[in-house]
Amino acid sequence: MIYIGSDHHGFELKAKINEWLTGRELEFEDAGAFEYDSGDDYVDFAIDVAQKVARAPEANRGIVLCGSGVGVEIAANKVQRIRCGLGFEEDQVFASRKDDNINVLALAADNTDEFKAIELVEKFLETEFVRSDRYLRRIEKISRYEKAAADHK
Repeated sequence: MIYIGSDHHGFELKAKINEWLTGRELEFEDAGAFEYDSGDDYVDFAIDVAQKVARAPEANRGIVLCGSGVGVEIAANKVQRIRCGLGFEEDQVFASRKDDNINVLALAADNTDEFKAIELVEKFLETEFVRSDRYLRRIEKISRYEKAAADHK
């Protein structure tokens, strides 16, 4: 399942991505915003998407948008088992999926046009993680840190 969420900055771009996902007959759930509200907070949508992805982080994917992309990236990465990466270029998104197994893609709505956004989303969804020893070792280190941090709360 693909989950997508955005604040007011990414509201229109999210609608374009939703159209593309629908056209590709990909299963997705829009987590909002459902109407333009200049007072909404990116945090609410990013955490909601991340929590949904975290239910099955190897199977689910998420897409989050805000003005810079950084806010949603930071917020999503606070959810355990989420690896969110900010995407600007196709080769960067490819490497982030292949090497780091990101399961949430953050997009900067203020700096990404519709065509670039679709390219980035397509690359994110089509790229598989390469289960090499070094990539698995690095992700396991992150997972151990997350667990230790959660245990010390």
